[in-house]
Amino acid sequence: MDILETIYATPAGKFVARKVGLADPPKLRRGRLLPTGPIVLGELEGGRIGRETLTLIGVTPGQPVLDVPEARVKDEKGRAVPPRYPAKPGAIVVDATGVRELTELEGIRCLLRPVMRSLEPSGRIVILASDASAVEGLEAKAVAQAIDGINRTIGKELRGGATSNLVFLKEGTGPSDLASTLSFLLEGRSAFVDGQTWRVGPAKVAHELSAKPFADRIVVVTGAARGIGAAIGRTFARDGATVVAVDIPASGDALAKVANELGGSALQLDITAADAGARIASHVASRHGEDARIWAIVHNAGITRDRMLANLDEKTWASVLDVNLAAEMRINDFLLSADHPGGLGEEARIVGIASTSGVAGNKGQTNYAASKAGVMGYVWALKEDLADRPITVNAVAPGFIETEMTAAIPFVQREIFRRTNSLSQGGNPVDVAETLAYLCGPASGGVDGQVVRVCGQNLIGA
Repeated sequence: MDILETIYATPAGKFVARKVGLADPPKLRRGRLLPTGPIVLGELEGGRIGRETLTLIGVTPGQPVLDVPEARVKDEKGRAVPPRYPAKPGAIVVDATGVRELTELEGIRCLLRPVMRSLEPSGRIVILASDASAVEGLEAKAVAQAIDGINRTIGKELRGGATSNLVFLKEGTGPSDLASTLSFLLEGRSAFVDGQTWRVGPAKVAHELSAKPFADRIVVVTGAARGIGAAIGRTFARDGATVVAVDIPASGDALAKVANELGGSALQLDITAADAGARIASHVASRHGEDARIWAIVHNAGITRDRMLANLDEKTWASVLDVNLAAEMRINDFLLSADHPGGLGEEARIVGIASTSGVAGNKGQTNYAASKAGVMGYVWALKEDLADRPITVNAVAPGFIETEMTAAIPFVQREIFRRTNSLSQGGNPVDVAETLAYLCGPASGGVDGQVVRVCGQNLIGA
């Protein structure tokens, strides 16, 4: 802890920080917890999937308050203000799947204005809309993108750790396809996902939601010895998974400790080895039997070798691309090439780790940004290659996450990284882990080819 951080932690330091606009960030609701206040449903004309999906996940929605002229009240200064909710709502789900015309966007404003300053801490706004690919006409397609702009803006205007996210629904999507996504967004599992948009479509194989979605299922996590990787392993184990923890031999002791904690197994492996995919499959088969198959593989292992491009030689360049991207591709190529003993199952989930640096670039990280942008491109392309198989492929793109590595960043720089998002704080490793577990869930089969940012709506690339 440097001198500035020491001063900041004192009462006087906190007082000065508040005076200059650096108040303590809100505490976020995490875990499998729904909001404590009522979950309100706002249905615009033509929308019904929101109600059906809420019923499916066991939520009875409350009635929304509408901001219409006749319902407004006067404040102490005589100004007309929107009507108030009798109790702070925990969340509002806006079903805008039937919206096709620009004038119909008024309905979204009418629903959202009363909740913008009324949501409970860590409240939720979830907007459901039809994907542009599922609507006809130029105006309807423009409206879909307009809703995205609404979502990203209100995410930046909310207070107290509240978040807003938008789900675009592809043609043919039903309540069972949407249920896992809506559950994730309403619960504390999505604490650090804010201002984001992704798509859900019809699942090739339907599964019901479960409190232990990975029971009797094998999940492989690379880079599992510490930090985000260890949190990923713990989250999957909490949800019933048999975890195969993978990391380099130099991290063998830490890896064994994590694997033992989770009741799983450890595989010491350099993922850049040409036979890495074969060795993963062999390990699974030897530990769990020839008929065992991997339900999900989480390609978490990664490195940074930050240099300004003017100082970046070919070895440093290649090492980052090899670990962060090429190794993932080689492992997947092997596991997807045939029905290997201990290989991927028929409905496997493949997830990678991208980064906000891959979304927007970052000074001194040309090699890292290239590798993480490459992960996104690979996910989009592989999804198309696997279109005739019930395997899904997705990625998360973390922003600033509090780890041992980021704790070594100088205090002022670290505070800047923490504060430059809508939630004014860094995320926790579990935030990344929860999003990965959501993407790998059996009931998330309708989520495919998506990159979900876990960044608190980081201003970089926002």
